[in-house]
Amino acid sequence: MKIIIIGSVAAGTSVAAKARRNTEEAEIILYDKDIDISYSVCGIPYAVGGEVEKFDELTPRNAEWFKKRYNVDIHTSHEVQRIDHKKKRIYGLNLITRKSFSDDYDALVFATGSIYNTPAIFSNRQFENVFQIKNVSSGKNIHNFIKTNKVEKAVIVGAGYIGLEMAEQLQRQGIAVSLLQRGNHPMSHLDWDMAIRIENEVAKQQIDFRPKETVVELVGEEQLTAVKTSKGNELSADLFVLATGVRPNTELAQTIGIELGKTGAIKVDNRMETNLKNVYAVGDVAESYNRITQQPIYRPLASTANKMGRIAGDTITGGSLRFKGILGTGILRFFDLAIAQTGLTEKEALKEGLEVAVLYNIKPNKPDYMDGKEMVIKAIADKSSGRVLGAQIIGYDGVDKRIDVLATAISFGALAEELFDLDLAYAPPFSTTKDPVHYTGMALDNAVKRRAPLMSPIELIERQHRKEKLQIIDTRSKKQFEKSKVKGAIHIPLSDLRTRYDELDKNVLTITYCNKGVTGNAAQNILLNEGFKHVYNLSGGNKNYQEIYENID
Repeated sequence: MKIIIIGSVAAGTSVAAKARRNTEEAEIILYDKDIDISYSVCGIPYAVGGEVEKFDELTPRNAEWFKKRYNVDIHTSHEVQRIDHKKKRIYGLNLITRKSFSDDYDALVFATGSIYNTPAIFSNRQFENVFQIKNVSSGKNIHNFIKTNKVEKAVIVGAGYIGLEMAEQLQRQGIAVSLLQRGNHPMSHLDWDMAIRIENEVAKQQIDFRPKETVVELVGEEQLTAVKTSKGNELSADLFVLATGVRPNTELAQTIGIELGKTGAIKVDNRMETNLKNVYAVGDVAESYNRITQQPIYRPLASTANKMGRIAGDTITGGSLRFKGILGTGILRFFDLAIAQTGLTEKEALKEGLEVAVLYNIKPNKPDYMDGKEMVIKAIADKSSGRVLGAQIIGYDGVDKRIDVLATAISFGALAEELFDLDLAYAPPFSTTKDPVHYTGMALDNAVKRRAPLMSPIELIERQHRKEKLQIIDTRSKKQFEKSKVKGAIHIPLSDLRTRYDELDKNVLTITYCNKGVTGNAAQNILLNEGFKHVYNLSGGNKNYQEIYENID
């Protein structure tokens, strides 16, 4: 058997490695038009900023290493340009010698990755100071430009993963950064009520964030000197970075009749095979599916690419591995802040027609006496089944641990109530006795079963706008109440509630709250036990309410 793989980054090399582990009989050949292989795309911003000392650290393996380790032939600077699938033959060009080449195959794998999603205004213009991050060479080009030019100001277009990472790395080098975003908030795949918390860190780091602002005009010839925006602003800079996302690189695959899925990526089955027999697709060029909804999803991530590659390599050589879908789990460091997400967001769940319980849980990663730092967890569960559907976490320390625990639980179909049963490691340097994941399970389960229903700040604000009759009880101290309170709230401290609840109407919709939620829940239980008909605890308390109220769209 002869296996040809087009593309040799994470997915392509994973195909080759797994296929070779399964058999010594196959001939395995990879072709890639780039000069580097098996590199860490995700590490490029950190090499640009000098946090990774040398770009070579991102490319620890070369073609010679793969030949010695796996007896796999990798041809870099070789572009596959045409495929005759009937003859099972590829045709291409050696980009160094300019000589044509051809090769035949029994199994063909597309690991062609993704291409820039370049804004139309930039698509036909070339400037020596405008960059996009995609491969090691692109990272080196930015790094060298900064070293050889006096770069004082930069404009970044796009505030997703790459945009925020580049903003961090440039700002840390003393470069003033303006960050343009087409939507209202950074990290647009998150729910807006979580994304707003990133903006606080953006402001803290003195980065000029410009939401709902796009580039409409370019100023300059060989170098771009400024951009004019949709809000009538002209932003001058020495360096410009386009971080506007990617799309699957399917052009070559389509020439032989490979079918694309709903997302525009190559449609594959759970063995990574396309609609053509013995033709496979892996990595950023291939379509995934959501493990919860079973619907197609395009979420190009290195972790997914590696999984797909391993499964394809196993399938081709007779193995039984199958792709089980993804949750789209991701995490980002932005200065001291960690931003993570897994599973469905609230907006995605509602789009799927699911009725969800929503929880905001504000808890420290470890005790205050161990210098614990707060994290905000937004978790959602299916009201009908209690199954945990997704979580978003923003905080400082311990975010990675909690998102991985929740991703694992969601992968195995955990119910909200089962999160409390997890036997998680505890010691004061690492966690609180009841971990934030435990609290999430407890409160979310109460919300699902309506033993202690929650009301989100957004729902409360909407009810207030509709002028509904509400009783809102602030259970905190007088000092806290006078400093900041929910609109329309009355003050009854928890310690007084048992003797003063008769001041309230048991038939009126009642919302209790404290600073973050715990004392509000205690007040809620008292009122429910005293016969109040409808009592909600304000999810995330006053702290969460004020954050959302001040930034509501």
